Amino acid sequence: MSKKNHDADVAFIQALAELLRENDLTELQVKREYGEDDSLNVRVSRHMAQHVSAAQTVAVAAAPAPAAAPIAAAPTPATAAAPADPADDPGAVPSPMVGTVYLQAEPDAPSFISVGQSVNEGDTLLIVEAMKTMNHIPAPRAGTIKRILVDDGAAVEFGTPLVILE
Repeated sequence: MSKKNHDADVAFIQALAELLRENDLTELQVKREYGEDDSLNVRVSRHMAQHVSAAQTVAVAAAPAPAAAPIAAAPTPATAAAPADPADDPGAVPSPMVGTVYLQAEPDAPSFISVGQSVNEGDTLLIVEAMKTMNHIPAPRAGTIKRILVDDGAAVEFGTPLVILE
């Protein structure tokens, strides 16, 4: 590889990193073909899932606290038994992709799920739109919806907990 190709590749990788940061993406992968036996494979990524999870944990944890205060102290052990991070809950259903969450098929349609609703394995829980494709997210097993952790129209990262299925 010539010095010129090397310099161009470094500039190309820097441009990809800049694109990643400017568009708030978590990963970008590109393959450049220079010739029959000459190519460049680049994968640029950054890990942001913990920041998103932390923000969701704060938002989720802050809401129940005021409601629990007026009630007797008995519910406190049950609250302590629940994982602090929804991603640690054994019933958490994670997002299989980066995209936008929709809780119903179209704006005026009823939601696919609601808290307390029973679902069967394979039932649609919600939709994650990725690259203009609507991906139905199925229930991995039968159970009851314990919590819905995302809002309609919210952006999610790969692995972000979407619902808690009990």
